[in-house]
Amino acid sequence: MAGILFSDEDLLCPQCTEIYHLPVLLKCGHSICRVCLQKFWELKGCRECPVCRTVSVPGRPPINLALKIAADHQQVQKTSGNQDLCGLHNEKLKLFCHNDQEPICLVCQTTKQHRVHECCPVEEAADQKKKEISTMLGSLKKKLRTLIKTKVDWEETKNYIQSQAHQNEEAIKETFEKLRLFLQEEENSRLKVLNEEKEIKTQVMGEKLENITDQIKSLSSTVRDIEAYLRAKDLPFLKEYKQMKKRAKCVIREPECIRDILITSANHLGLLGFGIWKKMADIVTCVPITLDPNTAQSNLMFSKELTSVQYSRKQILPDNPERCTNRVCALGATGFTSGKHSWTVEVGQGKEWCIGVVQESIKRKSTVFLNPAEGFWVIALCNGDSIWAQTSPRTKLVLKQKPERITVQLDYDKGKVVFINAADLTTMHTFKDRFKERVFPYFSPGLNEDGKNSTPLTICPLTVTVDVK
Repeated sequence: MAGILFSDEDLLCPQCTEIYHLPVLLKCGHSICRVCLQKFWELKGCRECPVCRTVSVPGRPPINLALKIAADHQQVQKTSGNQDLCGLHNEKLKLFCHNDQEPICLVCQTTKQHRVHECCPVEEAADQKKKEISTMLGSLKKKLRTLIKTKVDWEETKNYIQSQAHQNEEAIKETFEKLRLFLQEEENSRLKVLNEEKEIKTQVMGEKLENITDQIKSLSSTVRDIEAYLRAKDLPFLKEYKQMKKRAKCVIREPECIRDILITSANHLGLLGFGIWKKMADIVTCVPITLDPNTAQSNLMFSKELTSVQYSRKQILPDNPERCTNRVCALGATGFTSGKHSWTVEVGQGKEWCIGVVQESIKRKSTVFLNPAEGFWVIALCNGDSIWAQTSPRTKLVLKQKPERITVQLDYDKGKVVFINAADLTTMHTFKDRFKERVFPYFSPGLNEDGKNSTPLTICPLTVTVDVK
């Protein structure tokens, strides 16, 4: 069937003298456009062949497949040279059907397919649809800017990971140097863990950056194509409208919030000396908790083993989700969901500080009140002379003497946070509440005053004996 050759005259319907459109084969052997045949039969009132008047048998005549293929091919060749003409009626495409979202001719509008559809001139439709696509383009450009900004932030985070890892490495090396040659094996072991984490997290950030770079390239390509598409003439624009609208509607996912991507310094530096205490018990100290620099505001500086924190010069740090930027504070590296816990903080002679316990879900990027309703169970020294329990409203504590060391006792199961003056073991204040999530130790040292460093907050070491079990 595919090998049959037809002349140009063979491809013309004897009824309408146009190239066949869905030719059907009659019993007599003649072929007629199906639409032409239906009109002829309706006009005549009988099922005669328009060519030879032979009466056709009842039923729907079959499509002449070979003739249809040849006619369709001829029609494509005929209309490919002039895309402004309707492929069905060879008329100019002057209207745009909003229902089918495609250009049509005046004859198409009168057909059953488009008769009840909403149509308008192509010029009007092109203007309307260009405005529609332009609005979508604006949204895509906004998302592109967000992706680009996120890429820059992630690149800075990736660089900071390298710097952070380097600082950790130097601190580890210095600590091991003090413990002499017999601790070399322990040093190498910890450096290996650090480097593995650095490589993993650097690789993760690299993959994230590669992924967002691909998104940017893809979205940039889409934006360029749409911009070029919007400059096209009306009819070519409308012919590609469906495809371009689909591309413009592409789902652009918001950049993910990458949590816990920074080096876990607390794992490498926290209790580093205690980790090797079994060999050097007489020269190391142990504290019940350590600080987490990944949660710290950018003006805070830590001791090498993360047991002390104080206000210092501002540093350039990533604004990772864990970091507190609303207040000059830092959290402990370990959170608690049960049990009893206690730690003593040396507050010294500072004029301002705030210590206690906070829940994990506190607002870290916006200003909040320091009270239990916001997830804070803390006390604070103000103006160097008065200590307040941050209740709502706050409560001034009446004390015999200004404490230099304060013990914080947390009983998670009973919902209690007790503050005790370590000098005379008197209770300063007790919070009673019900904890519903993980809580963390909270530390906020005073600010710089007159160009001098503030007094640091230091976690006091425990008394260690060889018989620790």
